[in-house]
Parts: sequence; C-alpha cells; structure tokens
Amino acid sequence: MPSWNSRGLRGSLLESLINMSNEKYREEKLAIVQKVPTPITPVRIDPDNKQITLAYFDQKSTVDYIGAVQGIPICFDAKECAAKSFPLQNVHAHQIRFMKDMEEQGGVSFFVIYFALWEEYYYCPLVEMEKYWDRAKDGGRKSVKYEEFTEGFKIGTREGVPLHYLAAIELDLERRDN
Repeated sequence: MPSWNSRGLRGSLLESLINMSNEKYREEKLAIVQKVPTPITPVRIDPDNKQITLAYFDQKSTVDYIGAVQGIPICFDAKECAAKSFPLQNVHAHQIRFMKDMEEQGGVSFFVIYFALWEEYYYCPLVEMEKYWDRAKDGGRKSVKYEEFTEGFKIGTREGVPLHYLAAIELDLERRDN
C-alpha cells in the first residue's frame, strides 16, 4: 500500500492551476468543478503541529475532479509526465470504469496530462485513452508518445484562467456530434 508522504509534491503545480481555473469558472458561472478528496488513514501525527506526517490511502480513488459544465456532468483525472511519453501504468482500471459509467450517464470524461519537458498541457478524451489502454492490454506500447496527443486538444490559457480546459471540452463535444 503506498504511503501518503511517498508521493512528494508530484502534481501539485498541475493541481493548483486546475484549482485556480475551476475557481474562475465558478466565478464566471461557467462551471462548478471540485477536487475529489482522497480518503486517507493517518498513521503518524506530529504532536507539535498536529500535522499528519504518514498516512495510507483507505481505498482506490475514482478521479481527481468531478462537476458540471453548463448542465453537462464531467469528471477528469490530472496526470503529470516528466518523460517524452506518458506511462499508462498511471491510469488505473477503476478510473476507466468510473469514467465509462459517467459517459453512459451523458457525461464527459477525460484526462488532463501535463508534459513537464515541454511545459504543455493536453486534454485526452476517455475514448482516446481507451485506445491506448487497449493497445497496451493487447501487448502493444505501455505508454503514449507525446506526438500521439492530438494538437487540437492542447490546453491553452485565457484571461484569468491558467488552464482553459473548457475550450477542449467544447471541441470534444463538437467532434462527438459529427
């Protein structure tokens, strides 16, 4: 079982940018999206400052974020990648299953992937991630090359919104309609 403090600050910048974007979307009444807390069991608490210094995850989390955009339910997971390809071991079966269930209910499920080498952010729809996931299960590549991500789903900024992923959702929905 992975310990809570073994992950360091991995993903904290990405999470901060997403949280700032979500706050701006809420203020503009465009969307309401919240971070899903990961349930943990504290093991060690520093008696001086009452902070948890060691904990274990209680159960598998579903996704990092859940909410609604203009009445459309959404869920997504945020992943950070320090290499030239995104390792599929970072995507878990229970996450795919939850995202599929969301889409069956008329929602939109996706991943936000940050490539640290290029300082670029990508929106990866569930259907695209499933292709890579199935390829790996069938004995193919166990990672997704940077070049495989669709340029059209690159996440940019907008005034006051550091990661304007709503534009990518809009493009995804347009593609689904065609």
